[in-house]
Amino acid sequence: MTNFKNLLSLITVTQDQLQQSVLQQTNNLLTVRNWLIGFYIFEYQQDGQDRAKYGENLIQELAEELKSKKRNGFSETNLRLYRQFYLTYPQIHQSLTDKFIKSNLKFLESDIHKNKAQLNISSHSPKSEILLRHFTFTHFVELIKVQDPLKRAFYEVEGINGHWNVRQLKRQIQSLLYERTGLSKNKHSLLEKTHSKDFLLDIKDTIKDPYILEFTGLEERPEFSENDLETALLNHIQEFLLELGTGFCFEARQKRITIDNEHDRIDLIFYHRILKCHVLVDLKIRAFSHQDVGQMNFYLNYYKENIVAKTDNAPIGLILCTDKNKTKVEYATAGLKSSLFVSQYKVMLPDEHELEALIERDREQIELREK
Repeated sequence: MTNFKNLLSLITVTQDQLQQSVLQQTNNLLTVRNWLIGFYIFEYQQDGQDRAKYGENLIQELAEELKSKKRNGFSETNLRLYRQFYLTYPQIHQSLTDKFIKSNLKFLESDIHKNKAQLNISSHSPKSEILLRHFTFTHFVELIKVQDPLKRAFYEVEGINGHWNVRQLKRQIQSLLYERTGLSKNKHSLLEKTHSKDFLLDIKDTIKDPYILEFTGLEERPEFSENDLETALLNHIQEFLLELGTGFCFEARQKRITIDNEHDRIDLIFYHRILKCHVLVDLKIRAFSHQDVGQMNFYLNYYKENIVAKTDNAPIGLILCTDKNKTKVEYATAGLKSSLFVSQYKVMLPDEHELEALIERDREQIELREK
C-alpha cells in the first residue's frame, strides 16, 4: 500500500461501513428489547400468580417501580407501546436468537400457534427478519397505529421498497397512500412516483387525485345535488380537512362575487397556511366539462384583483368532479396562467382484492431481492 490517499480512503470507508453496521445492530437490539418487554408484560397479565393484585394498574405500577430504580425509557406510555408492539408483531419471535428463545421464551412458540387465529397478522407482511432489517422501533410505532392488517402490510412493503424514513412513512400514512393507490387507474406508476424522491411540498403535491369522500355517507352514483355534496362535506368538515391534507383552513362557503349587479358564488374557500394562498373549490356532481375551466379561471382572476393580500401567493383553483378525461383536461387548462387543478372524487373505498394482489407482488419481489 504505497499510496497515502488509498490508505486514507480505506480507513474512511471501513469506518463508515462498520459505523453504519453498529447503528443498525443497535437499532435492531433496541427493537427486540422493546418487543421482549411487551411480551413479558402480556404473559404476566395472562399467567402471573399475583396479577389480580395489580389488575389494570399493572403498567402504571411497573412504570413507577422502574422509575424509582433510575431506569429510563420505561414510562407508562412506552410500556403500553411495547405491549401493543408485541401483540401486533408476534411473528418477530422467529428472528430471535436461540439464546433468547431458550432462556426467556420457552412458552412463546406454543402460545403463537395456540392463538394464531386471533392474531392481527396479514399473510402479506414481509418476513420478520426483513422488517427488523429495514425498520427502527420508531417506524413500528407508526405502523402499529394502522389497525387493518392488509393496510399495514401495504405500508410495510412500500416502506421497504421506498427506503422511507419515519417522517416519510408517517406522511404517506396520513396522506392515505393506501386508499389513493387502490383507487388509482395506474397503481404501479403512482407507487413508482412515490418512491422516486422525497417530494418537497408544492402546489402539485398538495392537490390529490382522487379524493376519497366516503365519510360523507353518500352512496356511489346516487342522484344528489351539488348542495347535498357541499352540505355533507361541511357536516364532516374535520374529516374533509384531513382528506385535503396538511395546511388547509376552512374560510367560506358560497362566497359571493358581484360584478355589475350580477352574482356568482364559489362553493368552498380554503386558505393554505403553508403555501400562503387561497384555494377555491368548485364542486360538480358530474364528469368534467371544459366549460368548468372558464368558470374557475374567472373566480381566480377576481380573487387576484380583489381579495388576495400583498403577502399572499396567487390563489389555486380545484374542480372536484365524479369523472374526468385526461386529454380533455389538458386541452382545457393549457396556456392558463392560473394554477388550476381538476381532481376526481370517490365516495367509496377501493377494491381490497386489487390491493392485495399488488402488495403480494411487491412482497415477493422484496424477499427475492433480500436473498
